[in-house]
Amino acid sequence: MKVLSVRPPWSTLIVAGIKPVENRSWSSLYRGKLLIHSSQKWDYSGAEWICEKFPYLRGFIAHSRHLKGYIIGSVEMIACVKSYPSEWFFGPYGLIFRNPIEFDREKAIPLKGQLGIFEQELGQMEKEICFQKTIEVKPC
Repeated sequence: MKVLSVRPPWSTLIVAGIKPVENRSWSSLYRGKLLIHSSQKWDYSGAEWICEKFPYLRGFIAHSRHLKGYIIGSVEMIACVKSYPSEWFFGPYGLIFRNPIEFDREKAIPLKGQLGIFEQELGQMEKEICFQKTIEVKPC
């Protein structure tokens, strides 16, 4: 399956349906289901920016600190754009997502991340977790 590693807290915002775009320096032609991996490195400056711009997300950000090094959900990647009407878009490219699914935190799948969109073979148990909708989240 295709996987994208994203630093927390951005990764948790994506699978929660709060952040519909992920900013990258590279473009992608990929479209389809994408697992979201929450990387090991926490983005401290990003977390600070989020809490300043969206004070109502402070509790959410604090709660997501322990979700590092796991596949935490999935999205459908529908586009890669150079501009997007969202306060979450900074560019130069934006990977656009819809249909976020946040996996049950107790069933998060440990994984070492990689750069870019990468292919990851999953065992049967992991496939079952990835294809069941354990927590459906509606965008804010």
